[in-house]
Amino acid sequence: MVLQSPLLFTLTMKMNGTHMFNRWIVVSLFLVGLGGRLSWADDAAGGPRVVSPNSFEGTDAQRINEAIRVAAVQGLQVVVPRQNAGRDEDLWLLDSAILVQDNTTLVLDNCHIKLSDRCRDNMIRSANCGMGITDIRPMKHVHVRGVGNVLLEGADHPRATGDSAKTLGERTYGTDAGKEGESQTGDWRNIGILLAFVEHFSIEGLHVKDSHCWAISLERCGFGRVCDIHFTSEGHKTIDGVQQTVLNQDGLDLRQGCHDISIERITGHTGDDLVALTDIGSDTRVAGSDSSTMVSAANCREGGVDDIRNIFLRQISGHSQGRHHVVRFLNASGLRIYNVVLDGLIDTSPPDAPCKATVKIGDANPRWGGVTPVGDTNRLFLSNISSASQHTILIAGSLVDSCITNVVRNTADGEPITYESGREFVQNVEMSNVVQTGRDATGIEATGR
Repeated sequence: MVLQSPLLFTLTMKMNGTHMFNRWIVVSLFLVGLGGRLSWADDAAGGPRVVSPNSFEGTDAQRINEAIRVAAVQGLQVVVPRQNAGRDEDLWLLDSAILVQDNTTLVLDNCHIKLSDRCRDNMIRSANCGMGITDIRPMKHVHVRGVGNVLLEGADHPRATGDSAKTLGERTYGTDAGKEGESQTGDWRNIGILLAFVEHFSIEGLHVKDSHCWAISLERCGFGRVCDIHFTSEGHKTIDGVQQTVLNQDGLDLRQGCHDISIERITGHTGDDLVALTDIGSDTRVAGSDSSTMVSAANCREGGVDDIRNIFLRQISGHSQGRHHVVRFLNASGLRIYNVVLDGLIDTSPPDAPCKATVKIGDANPRWGGVTPVGDTNRLFLSNISSASQHTILIAGSLVDSCITNVVRNTADGEPITYESGREFVQNVEMSNVVQTGRDATGIEATGR
């Protein structure tokens, strides 16, 4: 059904030709300020009504955002279909970010969403944060769900790539390089999907290709699920026939304060780490600044609320095309990581280009705060890991009160566990069923296996 707005319908019933004032039935529907038509329908299974951006006017981003605004008020779902009626083609081209609000269910139905060459913004961002927003209001109930073949893709000519430590045109590509009035480093706008202070959320069923920085980043989010995500990025991109460097193409990053999140079925390859839990504080990076890779403040609040904790990682298969890490745990500046379960990790590194490590814990580099104090990284449960990297489990920080089990290193050289920071920083860690192909249980090279 399609209705024009504003509308006011009054249904008056009469009985036996006599006007029954005390039996009037009045049904009113008042829709204000839609700027177009509102389309909705009940699905075949009697599910919730939906709103389509094809019912609105404006740019593709404006139409999707207007559909989200209307749907949030009415308690409806937004469905972005494959066909873009505004363009009469199967492509949604974004000049600015899709902004999800409280109580948003955004369904991407077999559609292709791409950043335009004019866009220096995220693909999808929670509407509570952005440039100049220093006080980020918490949000709840945000769901982004892909149905069928859904592709989110970076621009053909990105205006900026990389994180806030990378200068455009020097270390990483960006058409804004050298332009007056434009930031000359990367920042949080280069992230594909960015949620901050969102609880009770889900992101699922997406393919993200050629992201301008991290494909998905969560800041201070909780009680959520990320699943069935496929990444395709190379660490570079051929632009006008020339291969250009694109840095910091992580797949999924969890930042300060993320907690109680389930991550499942992550696949593909990325230019940087495939999955990273990075909790690094900075008192100089404020919220809403174009000088940070975080849209919220990068500080460490009191009471442990910015610790990363209670995270489940399951069924991960992939590698870093840039030869970084498949899964990385990194915390510093008094921030902690604890209560993390990693169960089921297949490292798909090619033999001629192995990642540095299948799993890296901590970092001795002073740039990242150096080796974390003993106890700041604890209760990690790592199991069922198949490695094809230079290092299998690389401990470069501290680790205590943890378990590592059912690990296979698929190469005869090196060791399954590398103590880069020193064994004195690893305490009360139980290891079992740690196997290296080409060697027997004593570590002597074996034959006939």
